[in-house]
Amino acid sequence: MKLNIRNLTKNDFKTLTKWWENWRGWGQAPPKDFLPGNGTSGFIVEKENIGIVAGFMYTTNSKAAILEWVISNPKYKEKDRKEALELLISGAENVAKSMGFRYIFTITSSNHLIKTHEKLGWTKDPKPSHEITKKLY
Repeated sequence: MKLNIRNLTKNDFKTLTKWWENWRGWGQAPPKDFLPGNGTSGFIVEKENIGIVAGFMYTTNSKAAILEWVISNPKYKEKDRKEALELLISGAENVAKSMGFRYIFTITSSNHLIKTHEKLGWTKDPKPSHEITKKLY
């Protein structure tokens, strides 16, 4: 079956909350009002109406958009998981480009920022990550 990408709706948040709880062990997802569009500005990739991966896109008053809070369905184990993630990212790139953005990036961590945030009482994700930016044109 074919993968499908679509815009998030308010009805998707309950599903994504379950994904976060299972992957992150946070016990809760980020608050809706922390997410762009109150949890609806983003995309989900599905196959046969089963969600595989989703992410949120923040838009800015600059020429950059931010793809963040990417989360996948922890129960989905099919071989096309990688393809679904690639579709999510490329789909976000295409939407950002069509909206006039020149750049898209995702926020991650550096050792220096982690230490500073921890000092200020932030909780560090135990897995390191990297800042990734792509110039769209």
